[in-house]
Amino acid sequence: MGVGEGAMNRRGFLAGGSVALVAAAAGNARAETAFLTEVLKRGETSSMRVLRSGRVAFDYGDPSEVSYIASVRKSLVAMLYGPAVARGTIRLDRTLAQIGIDDLGGLSTVERGATVGDLLMARSGVYHPAANAGDASALAPPRGSVRPGERFLYNNWDFNALGAIYEAETGRNLYRAFGEDIAAPIGLEDWRADLQQMRNDTGKSKYPAHHFGLSTRDMARLGQLMLDRGRWRGHPVLTERWVRASTALHTGAARVARESPFMPQLGYGYLWWVFDSAAGIQRDLRGAYTASGAYGQFITVVPRLALVIAHKTVVPPPRNVSPKAYLGEILPAVLQVARG
Repeated sequence: MGVGEGAMNRRGFLAGGSVALVAAAAGNARAETAFLTEVLKRGETSSMRVLRSGRVAFDYGDPSEVSYIASVRKSLVAMLYGPAVARGTIRLDRTLAQIGIDDLGGLSTVERGATVGDLLMARSGVYHPAANAGDASALAPPRGSVRPGERFLYNNWDFNALGAIYEAETGRNLYRAFGEDIAAPIGLEDWRADLQQMRNDTGKSKYPAHHFGLSTRDMARLGQLMLDRGRWRGHPVLTERWVRASTALHTGAARVARESPFMPQLGYGYLWWVFDSAAGIQRDLRGAYTASGAYGQFITVVPRLALVIAHKTVVPPPRNVSPKAYLGEILPAVLQVARG
């Protein structure tokens, strides 16, 4: 970052240039923060919190407001799977048939051969209508034409069925389990299980969408838990192995773009979007990953910069921050502030 170092000779630097350097750096940081604020004001962001090394580095809007987080819920479900997988209560190689999962009109024998792992990667090959919209199911090939594991499709049937599988295999209510296994251990400030709600069109599928409402500051805490590899203040909440598996690149960005175009330059892990270095991303985003929801809901983790970004757009009223705007404008502005 240019702060006039080249204009300083050694004597000038020793005589007081270091003070000028610090002042210039501080001025640049203020300018970059002001630019980030202006970027957010130009759009429809409701609130954003940035954590750097676990500390609040930037706040915009009201980080305590609880609202709908859309498909960010899917990454939360992936987190919740962690303790159950570690305990052996849920096995990723178990099939829908073994668990007893079926749906309206019946699933085929091939479809019921999909495993829990296939669903976590959005590769089940089950193209039964989902109980809610907001996915890429319009791109699905005919039912029965794809075997489990063969094709990526961002498909709400998979994600909704994972909620039902969790409850069937553990015998626990998903929201109650989230409160006990994750919200309580990391001290989510605004979590209320009674405010969470499932939504379901029973004429399409019997598996509801487990929707979540969270505050921005609690979203940031969840991101920090992931950044710290599943530990909260030294205590294990998730296993490091599960965090690595969830955020590994199971489906590359090129394949996602070809089979189910949804997010530019991103591949897919276990219900987390993963930045793919093969897609030409900048160096700081290598190893980064994000939860993403409609209208502008994001939890982004950037390990190289020890950075967590929680971004939220409250709906209603109608407003939206698109993935293109977030990834192309807001995220680069945050990274610039972090580097400063």
